[in-house]
Amino acid sequence: MTIGAYPDYQTAQRVVDYLADNRFPVEHTAIVGTNLTLVETVLGRMDTGRAALIGAGTGAWFGLFIGLLFGIFTVGNWLGVIVVGLVVGAIWGAIFGAVAHAMTGGRRDFTSASSLRAGQYAVIVDATLADQARQLLGRLNLTQPAPTPETR
Repeated sequence: MTIGAYPDYQTAQRVVDYLADNRFPVEHTAIVGTNLTLVETVLGRMDTGRAALIGAGTGAWFGLFIGLLFGIFTVGNWLGVIVVGLVVGAIWGAIFGAVAHAMTGGRRDFTSASSLRAGQYAVIVDATLADQARQLLGRLNLTQPAPTPETR
């Protein structure tokens, strides 16, 4: 059963935290977001040079990993094996990044991050515990700011 609906996640989280602090069996609760919206935040322009730079970074990490694997079994100049792996990975990563971006034909010349946001957050509990949860929440004042760990 729904025991409350809140406009933001932090308030719903505060309600569940309050229940937990008062020894309520919170393993029988859930926070359910409704009216979901996909938000894509544009972070910046993407051109072939930037795609190559990002690819080089990714390739360098992969090359470092491969270099470390081969370096473990190398007798002698293991540091050289690691450096070669890193450099070769960065070069191939840059090439693949630039080619992949060029193949889009300018259809996506920006970077972005996607997130889901809910219009409302409902706190639900098992029906057998709903009355107990409502009684506890009767003592919670949601108009005051949430206490910080130092003020608890």
